[in-house]
Amino acid sequence: MATLPCACSFARLPSAGAGFREPPRRTPLVSLAVTGPSRVRTPRTARWGARGWASACSTSFPRVGRVGWPRREGNASLLSFGEGPPGGYAGGERAGGDPSQVISAMLPFVVAATAVAALVNPSTFSWVSKEYYAPALGGIMLSIGIRLSFDDFALAFRRPLPLSVGYIAQYVLKPLLGLVIAKLFRMPSTFFTGFLLTSCVAGAQLSSYASFLSKGDVALSILLTSSTTISSVFVTPLLTGLLIGSVIPVDGVAMSKSILQVVLLPVALGLFLNTYAKAVVNVIQPIMPIVAMFCTSLCIGSPLAINQSQILSSEGLLLLFPILTFHLVAFILGYWFPKLPLLRQEEPVCRTISLCTGMQSSTLAGLLATQFLGSSQAVPAALSVVAMAIMGLCLASFWGNGSRIRDISLMHLPRACSDVDS
Repeated sequence: MATLPCACSFARLPSAGAGFREPPRRTPLVSLAVTGPSRVRTPRTARWGARGWASACSTSFPRVGRVGWPRREGNASLLSFGEGPPGGYAGGERAGGDPSQVISAMLPFVVAATAVAALVNPSTFSWVSKEYYAPALGGIMLSIGIRLSFDDFALAFRRPLPLSVGYIAQYVLKPLLGLVIAKLFRMPSTFFTGFLLTSCVAGAQLSSYASFLSKGDVALSILLTSSTTISSVFVTPLLTGLLIGSVIPVDGVAMSKSILQVVLLPVALGLFLNTYAKAVVNVIQPIMPIVAMFCTSLCIGSPLAINQSQILSSEGLLLLFPILTFHLVAFILGYWFPKLPLLRQEEPVCRTISLCTGMQSSTLAGLLATQFLGSSQAVPAALSVVAMAIMGLCLASFWGNGSRIRDISLMHLPRACSDVDS
């Protein structure tokens, strides 16, 4: 029987051939997937579930689990660890395993229902005044903070290029895109300033879940969303001053103070609790997705209900097409910008940056517009929340399903290889 040297020890692994026996289903082994330009074939794989898995040995971490390829892009093999048969996403996570993910998956439907309710029956949300915006957005930001740790921020220094590329796409490409679209569509002054403000805010926390669905780089998404959110204290007022300062005076100091209160402090509080008060986090974490969903609904429904007549007017309906165009082009730019020859980022990174670029924190833009520009300027932000949530999660699901469909061909590869070897 031919043998192949095991990369992790001096033991030798039997290759495909007569007498090779499939390992028991319940025996946790370490598995090895090799892809790339070297064109090294893996040993005969056992078809567990819906994916191929190759058996290998490990002396350093005996019986810790299995490693396989839940997704494969280009020349990279993205490995996942898990005790059971391979099942969904990287890290052994499954969409249905975490209740918070199930709740987050409902968000596009909640957003759509909120928009319909606010426009059909404005009294449903017209009672939400701007005094409720800051606490509502603070609740959303707290739900981000309790999922962060100091290690997440330390990781940024070890991955500077993907983070820098995403940051440039977020705060350079997207504001310029917003200005071009506003000028191209000759947006009326009623919505012009609010639309530009929407293009200058940080990435949305929902983009992290979208990255999970798309099989992107979730850690990068968390870092990018966190860094853009925290730096928005200074960057958003600066950008708005540069882009719309000549149209309507913007108080950068007051805007920075507002962002500090509703963004930085809740995120810092969540980070502190997650680091020094795990017991408290364990109690509040299961309910935070519900709190964030409720707060998002308030932040969306209020400007839609208050400005119903303007939205349903001929001028307001014309705003919908620029909003959709803005998000569509932002997703496209965010995906192809990291693929430039000078950058050459991997597929998961490109997906993540695309989602973070196309999905911005429109609730923050709505809060700032309501406080500093007037309620009518919050309409673009409210429409943007609806558009980016539905478009972003649909794109993430498309990428995720596309990867799983392409992986079906891997199930036939091991059998073909074994037939040749035998």
